[in-house]
Amino acid sequence: MYNKNKFFVPALIMLLFSTLTNAQPLNKTYQNYIEKYYSLALKQQSEFGIPASIILAQGLLESSAGQSWLALNSNNHFGIKCAEWQGKRVYKEDDTKNDCFRKYDKVIDSYEDHSLFIKNRNWYNSLFELEKTDYQGWAYGLKKAGYATDPTYAYKLISLIENYNLHQYDLIQKKADIITASNKETQEQKSMGSINAVIYHKIFKNNGIRYVVAVIDDTHGSIADEFNMDEDRLRGFNDVMPDTQLSAGSKVYLQTKKRIAAKQYPLHVVRDGESMYSISQDYGVQLESLYKLNNMPYTQSAKVAQVLKLRR
Repeated sequence: MYNKNKFFVPALIMLLFSTLTNAQPLNKTYQNYIEKYYSLALKQQSEFGIPASIILAQGLLESSAGQSWLALNSNNHFGIKCAEWQGKRVYKEDDTKNDCFRKYDKVIDSYEDHSLFIKNRNWYNSLFELEKTDYQGWAYGLKKAGYATDPTYAYKLISLIENYNLHQYDLIQKKADIITASNKETQEQKSMGSINAVIYHKIFKNNGIRYVVAVIDDTHGSIADEFNMDEDRLRGFNDVMPDTQLSAGSKVYLQTKKRIAAKQYPLHVVRDGESMYSISQDYGVQLESLYKLNNMPYTQSAKVAQVLKLRR
């Protein structure tokens, strides 16, 4: 018999996680973890073929962004237990009162052991047939293969990947492949000053505006070439000066930002490390409009705990 709940319940769970995650401001501790360890995830993706986004999301989830007892006391960022392990160990209550967990000298050892743990077990073999950019397939596949008992494990991984734009790291190798192929072609034919305008960035939307997330070695010029637009125009969309450098992880809008934020974001409380510019980028609001909405002179900076209006 057809059971509509069979399909409704997982969809509802996914919607719930997506709604809760998107409604929350980005966690600074999570952002710091990503910045600190993304290079380790990229190394694992290159050597073992596991998407960097999946590795980072699992590390964030399993180690509470590096703040869990296991991470702090044994450099164990993935909660791997002692089975088939001859190395150092620590003991902590988990399924039983005194469970044994692997202990590592360095965090990179934890990342490499995690990759080997997945690579060397037959029940994960089918995952390596997926595209390295298919993070959703990997998330559902890990859950199906029994990596975690939490029924919402896949949804949690996907929510972390999408909320923190971890998919950008999956695309770095793809970008390298495209540039290599493109350079071969340009030896045979001239382009119009761009790298053959192959679109490799995934396009997202924020406040109804299209944007991409910059990866390592991106510039405003390379992204402008990719989308066949003028670099000065792209910089104008993003309120940046001609000499402003682009950092990996930055939002790059492909259209003019709005004068006000989306309806669900009437106000913003300034957090440590934020600026008027970073807030304007986070909400897809023109920097000039943000100043005008709050009757602030352009020379004034945002102050921690200040309440900013994002809508009229």
